[in-house]
Amino acid sequence: MNPMTNPAPNSNLARRSTRLAFLIAGFAGAAWAPIIPYVKFRCGLNDAHLGLLLLCLGIGSIISMPVAGSVVGRYGCRRIIAGATLAICCALPALASSGSIPVLAIALVVFGAGVGCIDCVVNVQAVIVERASKRTMMSGFHGLFSVGGLLGAIGVSGMLSFGLSATNASLCVVSLLLLSGILALPGLLTGHTNAEEEASFALPHGVVLTIGVMCFVVFLTEGAAIDWSAVFLATERQVDVRYTGLGYVAFACTMTAGRLLGDRLVRRASGRLLIIGGSLFAAAGMLLVATVPAWQTTLLGYAFVGAGCANVVPVLYSAVGRQNYMPKHLAVSAITTLGYSGILTGPAALGFIAHATSLSLSLGIVGGLLAVVAIMGMLLPRVLLNGAAV
Repeated sequence: MNPMTNPAPNSNLARRSTRLAFLIAGFAGAAWAPIIPYVKFRCGLNDAHLGLLLLCLGIGSIISMPVAGSVVGRYGCRRIIAGATLAICCALPALASSGSIPVLAIALVVFGAGVGCIDCVVNVQAVIVERASKRTMMSGFHGLFSVGGLLGAIGVSGMLSFGLSATNASLCVVSLLLLSGILALPGLLTGHTNAEEEASFALPHGVVLTIGVMCFVVFLTEGAAIDWSAVFLATERQVDVRYTGLGYVAFACTMTAGRLLGDRLVRRASGRLLIIGGSLFAAAGMLLVATVPAWQTTLLGYAFVGAGCANVVPVLYSAVGRQNYMPKHLAVSAITTLGYSGILTGPAALGFIAHATSLSLSLGIVGGLLAVVAIMGMLLPRVLLNGAAV
């Protein structure tokens, strides 16, 4: 196939590349998590300073997501995903090696912009492919994101535990990202996602805003696991820094299993039940993390959080594909921007709360917010949660 040919959205090639793109997105984001304690200790940062530095990652992503959502409607998914992957590959080695705060801040902005672009655009492609294929596939797509996250966390943690430097581990990650990106390119969409729509950006409104707020909380929970689980285990549970990546591994394992089974669950249980039950189970897990001092129980709590959150976001993204309040690519861009602001800016806010009170209390607050998501799930229109993905 000509590399610039636009594949049919319901083709096997498009589905395979969508899965691989989700794998890339998850792998890139999680590969950074085990490196965070090294940055913290290398630069002598306290929780508030680390939170402020992590805010740079959020700034890059929040700026890039609306831009990516607007241009993807004109230029398609392939170019944006390719460019974003290259940006991540340039930034990650700097994050792993630099001891300069300004350099780290710039690299985090670039890294965040790359992650934000990919996370937005792969969801646009996923909505198009799911609806064109007339099959429930969103949980499976997000499951590959979790597989990528699991591989990234385990892979980098493993390399670090065996004595590889953070810089060399990041270079291994870059090599894998470049190879995966090349393999994904042929099946990524190049055509207009919604050519008839003239608007390039729109603020979320109506039910799209409600879904965006729910995604914000769930992604904030995931951000807490990515950015703070290793620090929490090191500082609050006194786990050796070489093994602190296990917190995110526990979270990612159960999330991955839940999402890989998610398409079957969605066909057998209502979306409303998955949202309400999953949010409450995740809330219980986060409270377990925050309140029980044994590190083994902390890992169990993170496992509960991953299992509970597993299918909440996929169900919500499928709901966006069924709503008629906004054009699909603009709605996906809007809720991705709002939702992912939780995973990107939320950890920074948790850092300030932790500095003023304690990290345990800040994580307990996350558990309370998850309970609010369960309440909001009761209020969503039934047709959006239980409709067919067509």
